[in-house]
Amino acid sequence: MTGRGSMKGTILIADDEPLARRTLREHLRDLGCSGEIHEAPDGKTAIALANKVRPELMFLDIVMPGATGLEVLEQLACETKVIFTTAHDQYAVTAFELGALDYLLKPFGRDRLERVLQRAQATLEGRSGSLLSRAKEALQPTRALSRVFVRDGNRIVPIALASIERVQGADDYATIFASPKQYLVSIRLGDLETSLAPANFLRIHRSHLINLEYVTSIEPYDATRVEVVMKSGARIVASRTGSKLLRDLPL
Repeated sequence: MTGRGSMKGTILIADDEPLARRTLREHLRDLGCSGEIHEAPDGKTAIALANKVRPELMFLDIVMPGATGLEVLEQLACETKVIFTTAHDQYAVTAFELGALDYLLKPFGRDRLERVLQRAQATLEGRSGSLLSRAKEALQPTRALSRVFVRDGNRIVPIALASIERVQGADDYATIFASPKQYLVSIRLGDLETSLAPANFLRIHRSHLINLEYVTSIEPYDATRVEVVMKSGARIVASRTGSKLLRDLPL
């Protein structure tokens, strides 16, 4: 592996596809990972094996028999860094909320894997980058999603993007308003914005992301700003930049 050093710790690959496990193992060896590499074909085996061998790094598929990758992450009794390897990018929000180190969208190339390994090494050495930079890279190229998965109490539930009226951010948290419920997620608004369909959602303020399908009117607020009225009755004053974006929308 290029860069500063190589991964020497124990690695666990959890994926129900034998070819995917074998290919990832070969790539890891080619990139200089010299430690033990274990494999698990399902979620339950991954939990048991991880708690036994205590890997430094785990590559987890999301959709597996026995337990999903998200459930595996929640049930780990050992300290390990987790990277998801999946074709399902709608889970990225929950993955980062649960503390995943990174998110590899299948199919991924060797160059992308190498960058993730370098980031993992940096994290283990205390040189990790921001969550925002990781989320943005993980979700590129962005695809329009139909739903996202979030925590609701002790459950993980899907939310159809079409049901989301708006999202309000505050520091490291965001509140998703999807009638009739609200969901507080531990993720920055900018990170969440990268996984929402740009054709429907618009960032009108540093703290507000709205679904244009739920806008009932746009009204003047002062000389430079407008106020957006949503179907729920919520009224949001857009920033100057957001107001310009709204004024420039095609009629």
